[in-house]
Amino acid sequence: MVKGDYEQFKKSVFALTKIDLSSYKENQMRRRINSLIERNEMDNYADYAVGLKKDTKLFDEFINFITINVSEFYRNPDQWKLMDQTFIPELISKFGENLKIWSAACSTGDEPYSLVMAFSRHLPLNKIKINATDLDKTVIAQAKTGVYSAKSIASVPDDFKKKYFKPVGSSFQISDEIKRRVEFKEHNLLKDIYQTNYDLIVCRNVLIYFTEEAKDAVFQKFANSLKPGGILFIGSTEQIMTYKEMGYKRRNSFFYEKEK
Repeated sequence: MVKGDYEQFKKSVFALTKIDLSSYKENQMRRRINSLIERNEMDNYADYAVGLKKDTKLFDEFINFITINVSEFYRNPDQWKLMDQTFIPELISKFGENLKIWSAACSTGDEPYSLVMAFSRHLPLNKIKINATDLDKTVIAQAKTGVYSAKSIASVPDDFKKKYFKPVGSSFQISDEIKRRVEFKEHNLLKDIYQTNYDLIVCRNVLIYFTEEAKDAVFQKFANSLKPGGILFIGSTEQIMTYKEMGYKRRNSFFYEKEK
């Protein structure tokens, strides 16, 4: 049983990382942190907070553990089919070939690399550029390496598997020509400034871990970041209840268009 003042621990974490644990569902997040503290053979929040300040390895483990990094290529293939057949052609028709695209909370890179491949059916690779961001520098490093398990790439279309992946032991490495189309950066959805004039924002299966207030704030910021007519693509575990008030038009369960 982990002892101590969790509220004070949240303040210490925010001072150290600018991650606001109050924006995450408390019971779920607290359970995760408690198990991590116990794994490191500690029994209170105060000692663990001191350890995070002093021990780089402990700090990196903490960041990697509390950020949720469950990802795979072409997750929910039916939604990617809709993207391929409807929304990509529409975006190119509306905004031209030099689209501004953001993969937010991109985890280990599966999603932005899926986007590059999806767009490559419609545009030459040299016309495709994806901005990909995540809070966790460890997963960004993994994304830049681009090595994935067979399970992670199971839903990738067969022609792309043959063309863009090579076996490395029991894993698969994505090709440099796909990697070159993605620029990775650290970004905190809850506190950092959002760029504007995006044609497409993709953020899937991440905000379910946030409180309703934090979730709504992020969806509103996405709306402010999109061009009129731009598209937000969210995950199958999410929905935007007040999309009209935020300035969206619902095109499908997982695709929202910014009103003009």
